[in-house]
Amino acid sequence: MSEFVDNLTWKSQWVLRRNAILGSPAFQRWASRTPFIRLIARRRAATQFDMIAGFVYTQILTAFVEAELIPYLQSGLRTVDAIVQFAGLEEDATVRLLKAGQSLKICESPQPGMWTLGEAGAPLSANEGAMAMIRHHHLLYTDLARPLALLGQGRQTETALSAYWTYASKAESDAGAEGYSALMAATQPMVSEQILDAYDFAQHRRMLDIGGGSGAFSTAVAASACQLKIGIFDLPGVIAEAEKRLGRDSISADFTLHPGSFKETPIPQGYDLITLVRILHDHDDAVCSALLSKVYAALPDGGRLLVVEPMADTPTAQPMGEAYFGMYLWAMGSGRPRSSQETSAMLRNAGFTTIKPVKTALPIITRALVAIK
Repeated sequence: MSEFVDNLTWKSQWVLRRNAILGSPAFQRWASRTPFIRLIARRRAATQFDMIAGFVYTQILTAFVEAELIPYLQSGLRTVDAIVQFAGLEEDATVRLLKAGQSLKICESPQPGMWTLGEAGAPLSANEGAMAMIRHHHLLYTDLARPLALLGQGRQTETALSAYWTYASKAESDAGAEGYSALMAATQPMVSEQILDAYDFAQHRRMLDIGGGSGAFSTAVAASACQLKIGIFDLPGVIAEAEKRLGRDSISADFTLHPGSFKETPIPQGYDLITLVRILHDHDDAVCSALLSKVYAALPDGGRLLVVEPMADTPTAQPMGEAYFGMYLWAMGSGRPRSSQETSAMLRNAGFTTIKPVKTALPIITRALVAIK
């Protein structure tokens, strides 16, 4: 360290000094006993404990979801006896779970012996996409049980998540398409609502959704832009799931399904809008660069590419980017979280010169960039 001391910036010097102070037991004792300062110290201590115990909190939430207690408690006040019978747990275990959930505001007891959802649980009852992700997280928990082992092994090593998301593997496959297509469809409404409110799809004639899965995003767009003719381009096994879904949908007449792999198959042409919804961050840089170049070549002059996905530099939501998606995608064996600047740079390298952000109401759910050829 000493050989670099002379090269430290003022920010580095300040950070090192700050850490030395905050890490001092003497300072911590002083802060905990000093009026006003101790309020800050208590908040920081609570934040530190939440970081230490966070995995327990997520498992408590998982228990509520897997026991179907979120919809059960959403419908009204329930007695402990009724919850015991519904959850299939012993009474002491049920009470332990309810009290744990109450501390996290998943549930609450507004009167003695009666329980319902709390401030954190009530919004979940209306968010099936979040519930689907919570059910799915058992795979990520398995991979993160030994985080250093996960980080130390090569990304070619199979994990629970890489076995699930087969399309993102180095040996691309549509095996298991029904399972992951269902999860993507369940979580897509959260994204669709954000981008439909932020972008005018009616200005286009034809839209191609690359990696469009079973068509959840495309059908949402079609409902808001009735004149738009839409194509979905995805692996053959996924397109088979799209055929099933669209066969049940009355607005599917203007859909064209294109089976293929964007890694190997040319991008279908004739579309003035191409969308990549939660695609780029699932893939490594080389794959993304090749895809963006293909998209640029497929678009007509003036055509647009709309990139929709969570981004690593989202204000107030940095842990979502680098912590959650950073570790999730590492376990998946493909992709990485990227900032809007990194994605913009990749778009410019592919040939796009005009790149604009599309503001969404809840950037933590998704952000968007539009690139014009």
